[in-house]
Amino acid sequence: MTIADSALLFTAFATGLLGSTHCVGMCGGISAALSFALPPEARQGWRLLAFQLAYNSGRILTYTLLGVAVGALAHGVLGGWAQSPWPRVAAGLFMIALGLYLAGWWLGLQKLERVGGSLWKVLEPLRKVVFPVNRFWKALVAGGLWGFLPCGLVYSALALALARADAVLSGGVMLAFGLGTLPVLLLTGAFAGKVRSLMQNA
Repeated sequence: MTIADSALLFTAFATGLLGSTHCVGMCGGISAALSFALPPEARQGWRLLAFQLAYNSGRILTYTLLGVAVGALAHGVLGGWAQSPWPRVAAGLFMIALGLYLAGWWLGLQKLERVGGSLWKVLEPLRKVVFPVNRFWKALVAGGLWGFLPCGLVYSALALALARADAVLSGGVMLAFGLGTLPVLLLTGAFAGKVRSLMQNA
């Protein structure tokens, strides 16, 4: 792995970590809803944490597989162009667009989110199958489906993965991004589950 590859992985992780405020607004409600979907005995202690880890592991696995897919696709389509500066220039422009999007100065990424919304609707029957979430494997599958939620932040990370045009490293980019989003979403889901448990016991 080159220094440039290491820098790309760090950039992906930082994008996920620093974009966590957007994650709370976009995915916080889903994270809370998934906590509420758990049986009462699973909304506290180590079981709540374990289910939240399963949810987020499924989500990050989806991100990683998407990275592998776009990396392999870019390698096949771009060929020799994959080693040129242009894919990285495109990824850089996409990151600038993400910054403008998160700041509320330009909402062009919402168009991509609307496109992704079509796939999200197609997956709705599968989402219903895993409820109620009373097994860890159901939480893993629910989290995997959650990974397809249309999100400009995810699409920006995919642009970074696409720029590398290598299935393994592109998957690594998305894995790093997913790990960056983990702390905030893990805490959000755990806190929501705890609040629901306290309300029911009040």
